[in-house]
This record gives sequence, C-alpha cells and structure tokens, in this order.
Amino acid sequence: MTLTEGITGVRIAGAEDRRRAGLVFFVLAAQFMLVIMLAASIAPGYDFNGAAISDLGVIASTALLFNASLVVVGVLNVLGGFLYYRSHRRGWVLVLFVLAAIGAVGTGAFPLDRGGVHSLFALVSFLFFNVEAIAVGALVGGAMKLISVLAGALGLVFVVLMVIGDGGNAAAFGAIGYGGTERMIVYPAMLWMLALGGHLMATRDGARPGRD
Repeated sequence: MTLTEGITGVRIAGAEDRRRAGLVFFVLAAQFMLVIMLAASIAPGYDFNGAAISDLGVIASTALLFNASLVVVGVLNVLGGFLYYRSHRRGWVLVLFVLAAIGAVGTGAFPLDRGGVHSLFALVSFLFFNVEAIAVGALVGGAMKLISVLAGALGLVFVVLMVIGDGGNAAAFGAIGYGGTERMIVYPAMLWMLALGGHLMATRDGARPGRD
C-alpha cells in the first residue's frame, strides 16, 4: 500500500464514521421530538405553557414512553459522539457528549417526582446539549458553524432564564411560561442535531476530518 492509498483510506473511513454519526444524531433528535409531541397529545389536560416537559414522565399514560425516549437520547448521544470523535479526535468534545448523555439518562431514570435528583440531571442535560452544539461549531465550517453556535447560545440564554425563574422570579419566563422556556432550551438543540445529522450524512469521502 502506498502512502497516498493509506491517506485516502483513512479519509474514507473518517467520512464513513461521520455519516454514521450523522444518522445516529438524526434518529436521536427525530425520535425525541416526535415523542414529546405525541406524549403531550396523549396526556390528559397537559398545559404547554405552565407544565414542564418532564411532567410527561410522571403522567401514567405517557411516563414509560417519555422516560424511555430520554434514555435512548442518552445512549444515542454517546454512540454518535464516539463515531464523530473517530474522525475529529478532539477528546474534550467527546466529553461534552458524554456529559449531556449522562444528564439525559439520569433525567429519564429519575422522573420529576424524584425531586432534586431529577432537577440536577435535567440541568446537566440542558446545559451540555447546548454546550456541545457550540463546541461542534469549532469542528465544522460554513453555515453549519453558524447554526451550531446560534442554537447553542440561544439554548443557554433560556437555561439562564430557567434558573432565574426557578429561583423565585417567575417573570423571567415571560409570556411563554415555564413550558415555553423549557422548550426554548430543548428545541434549538434538537433542531441543531437534526441539521448536524443531515450535514454529516452528506459528508464526501474526501472530506477533511474536523472541517466536513
């Protein structure tokens, strides 16, 4: 095997890892957004404005569906993060994916009625899914870089508002209420992940790792 053939093989392998990561990310975000929509439609009297997303995890008719979806989110985030890591080799980015995954799995494993434990895992999930979006902005170029940074930054703004509101200043939630504020943390990250999934699945075999 020549040096050129070896380099080409590494690039093709890296591109394949990125495509697989893209598929995992797309499935992760698509299934979770669909589950949130379906569960909110099933749950009797669910209040989009005033209720937390995690209320779906303690309502009898939706608890199993919602909590299982969160665990799937965590597992797929680690899997996709690892596949992506194999092409970019930035260990600190993989750590962010793992931390976000821990938050998601913990949020599903300890539903809202578990009190402070649930809140801690939820905060970790909210924080690190948005931080990982900003971090990926350092690995990609073009429009995807802008989408990554803006989505993560928007989510983090609403994380701050959520913390302020939970601290006793309900005015921080504004007209969109608690439920809307929480969705403005989750939805930008999930929409970003859908976009990232499509971006990575479109990777060319000759794409340079870290700037696909």
